[in-house]
Amino acid sequence: MSSIVRSITFDCIDPLALAGFWCEATGRTVYNDGTQSEPEYLLAAPEGTGGANLLFIAVPEGKTTKNRIHLDLQPADRSRDEEVIRLLALGATLLDDQRRPDGTGWVVLADPEGNELCVERSAAERASTGG
Repeated sequence: MSSIVRSITFDCIDPLALAGFWCEATGRTVYNDGTQSEPEYLLAAPEGTGGANLLFIAVPEGKTTKNRIHLDLQPADRSRDEEVIRLLALGATLLDDQRRPDGTGWVVLADPEGNELCVERSAAERASTGG
């Protein structure tokens, strides 16, 4: 028997603002049915994808160390570099640039509350360079 990953939960100071950033980053819709005792917002995985929901809940403390887990984003309809520019405009911060001259590599960003994420090459970019 096994388990499925139902949600990836972000502890945050401002769950609505952080859910808004990730809403724009992923194209998902922010949902809150108003029944929670604490502010919490959900970005549901698209139907039929088997993907995990993103859940944002309020905690009193801020982030203090590097994440031990992070999300890797692969742009669906633009290049890696275009996606990095778009996410920076949404409020992300550049932490580390691992792009290589041959086009491979990734970029490490932080969301508005400091959670690390990586932006990889799109499927089209991978196909054009053989992987």
